[in-house]
Amino acid sequence: MENGKKKPSIVFCHGIWADGSCWSKLIPTLQEEGYEVIACQYTLQTVAEDVDIVKGSLGRVSSPAILVGHSYGGAVITAAGVDDRVAGLIYIAALWPDSDETSQMQQDKYPRTDIFANVEVADGRAWMKHSGTQFFAGDLSAEEQALVWATHFAPNVNLFNTTAHGTAWKTKPSWYIVATNDKTVHPQLQRDGAKKMGASTFEVASSHVPMLSKPEFVLDVIRKAAMSVQGSPKQVLSK
Repeated sequence: MENGKKKPSIVFCHGIWADGSCWSKLIPTLQEEGYEVIACQYTLQTVAEDVDIVKGSLGRVSSPAILVGHSYGGAVITAAGVDDRVAGLIYIAALWPDSDETSQMQQDKYPRTDIFANVEVADGRAWMKHSGTQFFAGDLSAEEQALVWATHFAPNVNLFNTTAHGTAWKTKPSWYIVATNDKTVHPQLQRDGAKKMGASTFEVASSHVPMLSKPEFVLDVIRKAAMSVQGSPKQVLSK
């Protein structure tokens, strides 16, 4: 606690081909610094179901909270962030669908990235092939890429065509980390999103997973956002 003001909670929302363990390089440091942290674990079945799980997780930490969404997790925090317990949003190489579009519609506006040639559909889910890790997490060591593949969780093949109500970045303060070497979510999609939402924007030379390849950079942005919203929730719920 600084200046008598309680630090916001941090609620992490993972993307596809991931689970809550993708935040493992951030959580211990934030906990040591006095933040209450939780990493949501959801099904990647529909956006609406995943948003419900995030809202349930908000009930397990103190308010106000900052939602941190990576990749598809950006779509999740865009909808879940309208909850009154949310004070701010941090997007990391993330999607940000507006009220009139799905995540797939948004991605279709940009050149197709390399990762999608390295996906196999089986049992109703889109699995990342071993070859996909170089386009998903190419700046990690071979050992870390192997771990990413071993722990990846495949989404429902129709996940990007589902929606949930709410566009939180229209009313909540936002921060955006653009991964300039991303071969999964197109960097221009990221820059356009940051501009449209009026986010405080930070660019980093990273693959799609800067929370793993550049954890100190990501931690610094989280600290900046937390300092900005620290204090009375009434002062931070609107831009």
